[in-house]
Amino acid sequence: MRIAVDVMGADNGSEVILAGVKLALEAYPHIHELIVVGDEAEIKVGVDRLALLDKRLRIQHASEVLTMEDKPLEAIRKKKDSSMVRAIGLVQDGKADAVISTGNTGALVAGSMKLRRLENVERPVLAARMPSRKGDFVLIDAGANPACEPSHLLQFAIMGNIYARELLGKAKPRIGILSNGSEETKGTELTREAHRLCSHLDFNYIGYVEGYDLFDDAVDVVVTDGFTGNIVLKTSEGLGYAMMSLLKSELTATPIYKMGALIAKGAFRNIKSRLDPEVYGGAVLLGLNGNVIKAHGGARERAVMNAIRVAGEAVKHHLNELIIQEINQANAKLATVTALPAK
Repeated sequence: MRIAVDVMGADNGSEVILAGVKLALEAYPHIHELIVVGDEAEIKVGVDRLALLDKRLRIQHASEVLTMEDKPLEAIRKKKDSSMVRAIGLVQDGKADAVISTGNTGALVAGSMKLRRLENVERPVLAARMPSRKGDFVLIDAGANPACEPSHLLQFAIMGNIYARELLGKAKPRIGILSNGSEETKGTELTREAHRLCSHLDFNYIGYVEGYDLFDDAVDVVVTDGFTGNIVLKTSEGLGYAMMSLLKSELTATPIYKMGALIAKGAFRNIKSRLDPEVYGGAVLLGLNGNVIKAHGGARERAVMNAIRVAGEAVKHHLNELIIQEINQANAKLATVTALPAK
């Protein structure tokens, strides 16, 4: 297994990414080669400082950096020697099985299009794993496609179903379309037509789900457009951080509260771990001829390590082969169904 990591353009600098790479090499012996892509001189300084001596590490020089301020399409065209473009190119050339980047999301999606879409896939989509009350669910799309058509949401549901089944271990994932109510009359023209299409397929489609269903273990795959999904993702992360901050503030307010916090220290540690987005590593960009992982721009060492883990899982479970197979099956199924008017 060969994984390429774009180490430039992260909020916390290249050395933090390299520290995460070191943790991954120590934790995952199944990685055959880990290629770090970026400014070679800067990388070598970080490698020496971290004593990163693993023989599976390889450096791929790139002279340019794609920043968060760059316009995605323009930057991909002009910065052809950027670390992101070079890292994606390693997958395109068959020299890596997966690529990870903490950089500009729009640029990563745009640049990854050179890998080409899988057979009959209309749009690639970001699938993000998120915590619920007792388990996890998949949010799809988490930000790749701000504007969508009903057929796109249908394919997102199929790809999300595969992700939840293979990577979350859900035998029959419950799939729902995010809406402003559970009644079929709610939603928009987009969600109503997507609902109609999903109702014809042979997976565990449960209809519309609302915002409070997401964190109540009521659904395993939440389907929406990338504009709404990205708002859900960032709002949830912000709320998690705010809750932990409020809890810490209250538990240190008085000596009695401090004593109670000390007694319940283990429970609070577990809650913090469940709400920590770094545990999940990153979102998988599904639907392309290659495995692409988008890690958070502010990712720390542990998040990078987990993003590499997620990349390995995507490769191991052959997600792309399953996507081709199941989208073709869905197309055949829908071709036999008499078109019904949208409700």
